[in-house]
Amino acid sequence: MTSSPPVGEALTSVVAPEEFDFVAVTTIIGGTVGGYITYSGAHRLLDSGRTGIENVCEIARSSVLGILVTKVMRILLLLAILGVVAGGATLSAEDPAGSAFREAAGEAGLRVFGVVLWAAALTSVIGAAYTSVSFLTSSRTSERRRNLLTVAFIAVTAGVFVVIEQTPARLLVVAGTVNGLILPIGFAVLLYVAWRRRDLLDGYRYPRWLLGSGVLAWLLALYLGWNAIKGLGQL
Repeated sequence: MTSSPPVGEALTSVVAPEEFDFVAVTTIIGGTVGGYITYSGAHRLLDSGRTGIENVCEIARSSVLGILVTKVMRILLLLAILGVVAGGATLSAEDPAGSAFREAAGEAGLRVFGVVLWAAALTSVIGAAYTSVSFLTSSRTSERRRNLLTVAFIAVTAGVFVVIEQTPARLLVVAGTVNGLILPIGFAVLLYVAWRRRDLLDGYRYPRWLLGSGVLAWLLALYLGWNAIKGLGQL
């Protein structure tokens, strides 16, 4: 509300953008429903015991709610930053989102953005690290060792982040794009199981319309990913 974004122009650009950026779109898709975070969420559901046909509704509700909350947050962030840019402000290349909040609401806005980003990053880091460590452990691994390995993984990756000396904004774009490229691979596996391996689903049959929609979304993800590879190389 402080930045007063041009909402009408934003709505028009949703359906008729003046310029289409494959890297940007793939990054947004990858950061929302692609890559590790999606698998981390599924991983936690499995560990909690919410499996089987009897839990399909709960699992579907959890995934849809997660996507809707993420979508609302992305729209609000987009409009907030769009309002700042439309007002003529120049954003910092090292911290574009943070500088937008500073322009809109001063130092208080910058601190609020820091808390929001910290909370989002914390959940993502823990979830991604937990899933990464699962590839290195088995059911026989003690909970204490699993926790220690997760902490160690976070420490090592944080060290790598410090050593490579890249701005967080660039790393976020790269990570989101890579996740967007991973998405078609994971999507293909899930679609294959849904179509051909019902024995793994305890006989559960997905609706045909849902499977058809999944194939169309998979083809779109392939197309976006292929075109984003060129832009990622330039980045």
